[in-house]
Amino acid sequence: MAHPEQRLRTRTIGLGHLRAFEAVARHLSFRAAADDLSLTQSAVTRQIQALEDDVGVSLFLRHTRAVELTSAGAQLLQTVRPALAQLDSTVQNLRRHAGRQSVTLTTTASFASMWLIPRLEDFQSRHPGIDFRIDASDVPVDMDTCDVDLALRYTQPSSTPAGAQRLFGEQLTPVASPWLLKSQAPLQGGEDLQHFALIEASDAHRSANMAWLTWRRWLDTHGFTRTQPKRWLYFNFAHQIAQAALTGQGVALARLPLIADSLASGDLVEVLPGLRLDSPLAYWLIVGPRSAERPEIKAFCKWLETQAALTRAAIGDGPDPDTLEQQN
Repeated sequence: MAHPEQRLRTRTIGLGHLRAFEAVARHLSFRAAADDLSLTQSAVTRQIQALEDDVGVSLFLRHTRAVELTSAGAQLLQTVRPALAQLDSTVQNLRRHAGRQSVTLTTTASFASMWLIPRLEDFQSRHPGIDFRIDASDVPVDMDTCDVDLALRYTQPSSTPAGAQRLFGEQLTPVASPWLLKSQAPLQGGEDLQHFALIEASDAHRSANMAWLTWRRWLDTHGFTRTQPKRWLYFNFAHQIAQAALTGQGVALARLPLIADSLASGDLVEVLPGLRLDSPLAYWLIVGPRSAERPEIKAFCKWLETQAALTRAAIGDGPDPDTLEQQN
């Protein structure tokens, strides 16, 4: 039979005890902690004693006019302090959004900054009562377990789950800033790229998907196998590549859907428009299983379909035969 003290120490520790512990540890004073918590000093003392009984070790050294954390107390504080801060933050967020509609979306950092965010003001102006949160990460999340309503993913059709909706495909095309083209040697054909710095993804060779984005593939496909650039510039993300091209640092092999707005505004120029290269990758909308019927999710998906149609028209993209079945 277990000793009564052992049974006691298996109890769940009360939140009030932990708040009292954090306050005493922060002030190193039972009196100041009591004032902070609007409790009597004796009440705080009893909570700390109860916590020490539950944990099974002393958390404070009581001196005549001072309080000091023990090593066990310092170790517990490292966990308690951020946990209470996160709890308070979550509760405040819930209070702020109580009764409000919200949409939580995950997508890559480049897609968020180059395509979604520039268009999002239009959705917000049409639906001012809907809160929006974007989780920009290149690490895919599990839609069945994460607190995410929608995902916008960039992948091949074979890697998408059932029910994924294709937004648009893509082509790769060389682009540069107008003033770079005016200040450098003429760029009239692929062989002229040897006079320029070429910009591409630094991790393009690390996966089968990213390998489609390499300059070497583009050069070899169009017969410029011996062309070597003036120098190479590598960046981790598509928005960094586009920014380098916008500032005249070289010619970028860009993903057309992401830079279509810059081409339309004249900030970038498609230098060899007749030499676009098709990509097997596309952009997909995935709706979380618990979110599909919510009115705010339906409103966003409808808006997103309209925006995707505009992008398809801008880049001349049509539906791929092997994705038609997934869209029906």
